[in-house]
Order: sequence, then structure tokens, then C-alpha cells
Amino acid sequence: MLEVEGLRSRYGRIEVLHGIDLSVASGEIVTVVGANGAGKTTLLRCLSGVQPVSGGSVTFRGENFVSVPAWKRLGHGLAQSPEGRQIFTNLTVEENLRLGAFLYADDRVEKDMGDAFAMFPILKEKRNLAAGGLSGGQQQMLAIARALMGRPACLLLDEPSMGLAPIIVAQIFDVVRGLRDLAITVLLVEQNAFGALRVADRGYVLETGRVTMSGAAEELIADPRIREAYLGI
Repeated sequence: MLEVEGLRSRYGRIEVLHGIDLSVASGEIVTVVGANGAGKTTLLRCLSGVQPVSGGSVTFRGENFVSVPAWKRLGHGLAQSPEGRQIFTNLTVEENLRLGAFLYADDRVEKDMGDAFAMFPILKEKRNLAAGGLSGGQQQMLAIARALMGRPACLLLDEPSMGLAPIIVAQIFDVVRGLRDLAITVLLVEQNAFGALRVADRGYVLETGRVTMSGAAEELIADPRIREAYLGI
């Protein structure tokens, strides 16, 4: 579904991605793990079109995506739940969800919202409240639900566990695992390597803008280098 070859990106004169190669097959959950500053968010920003690509290619569902404007990519089936949630704090929970469905004006929007509320019942309870009043975990749930309202074939998830209590992190990862049952392909970027690899099929390790390791998730979890560097074992 998604093929990245030799991807490079820079901020001004400083290159931060140095030829990234990765692929995501339809129906997979693939994670990219790495320390803060490794280039994980920049990678997702390149895929969603908000960060310029200076070299390489991005192919999504057989189409060259490098030249596709960011605002058109959702219509092709690619959505992102960004780092830091970036919800509209002055709007209600329901208004945030409806903005996620901005491409659509059909009867299915109400069903999509019902599905979002079934996935995150707390959002239904707070649907008429300002999103800025939600807890951090609830805001993360809203960010994911808003992205799903765009009916993506592939969801880019950027640091969904950041800053959340362990019990909420477990809930978020359960939701990520459940997206497989909805036939949604996921590319998950995380500092929480153990949690991400536990729900993923495959993983990539990103260090200072380069892929240094890749493989099946269970193999990466068992690798002594990963266990020492990222799992604290």
C-alpha cells in the first residue's frame, strides 16, 4: 500500500532524513521506533505532505505521492493523527469529529460518528463539551477518532502514547490493535518501543534520520540491541 524509497528531507540547509526505505502492506500494522530527534515525525510529515521532500519517492496505492498536495491526500485514503493531538480546543468534541469528515456530506457520516463513539465511549459522553476541557488521554482519543472520520485506508499515527498515564497508553494500543479488524492499515511512530512493537507486525528502527534495523516485530523485541537501547532490559 505504501512504498518509500530513498526519502530525504531537510530543514533549510540541514538534512534530517538521509535516504529512508520502508514499506507497508495492506492490512499491516508497521511501527517506526526511535529516540526523540531521530526523524520519526519528519518522516510522517513527509508522507502526509506537510513537510517538503528533497529526494526519493513516496508511492501510495500505486500512485506517486510526492507531487500530491497535502490537502488532497486524505481523499486518496491517507490520514494522519499528528503528534501533540492538535485538536481544535475551542470547538466541541462533535465539531472536531465532523471536521474530520470534511470530505463527505452523506448519511454515512452519522454512522462513522457512532462508530467513533463506540470505540471511545467517553467522547460520546462529552460530545457537546469543548475539546480543550478534555484530559490528555481523551484528547488523544479524539485526535485518532477525528482521523478515522476521514475513512482512511492507511492511518499515520504519530506518538499516540506521548505524555499519557500507563493505563491510558494500554487503552490506546488496544485501539491500534483493533484497527486491523476494521481493515485499516497503520503506520505507527513511537518512542514507546515495547508498546508499539507488541501491537505491530513489523518494525523499523530510526536513528538520526537513517533506518538502522528492520524486521518482524517479535524479532526486534527479542534483539539484544533493541532490548538494551529502547526497552531498558
